[in-house]
Amino acid sequence: MDEATRQKIEGLVQGHKVVLFMKGTKNFPQCGFSGAVAQILASHKLDYKDVNVLADPSMREGIKEFTNWPTVPQLYVGGKFVGGCDIVRELQGRGELAPLLREAGALPG
Repeated sequence: MDEATRQKIEGLVQGHKVVLFMKGTKNFPQCGFSGAVAQILASHKLDYKDVNVLADPSMREGIKEFTNWPTVPQLYVGGKFVGGCDIVRELQGRGELAPLLREAGALPG
């Protein structure tokens, strides 16, 4: 990954409480896994930054290298990598996602 892509990813992750690197956008997901995570986040009625990796090939490959995680979507909360679709579904199912979002200041306490 080139330095410009790394800096762009770091800026997005550090500059927003919640960032979802996904295929498509939160309003128009272009894969089922991205759509599932967007739907989970929408259920919490929070505003978050969506990054369409399909719009930028360097971002699509760069995010995988940045986290050493082979798939998209990738969710970051409070500057930390949370995981992909399966992990977000598990956290939601166990009631652990909302506290994580609250801790990052993305949801009211």
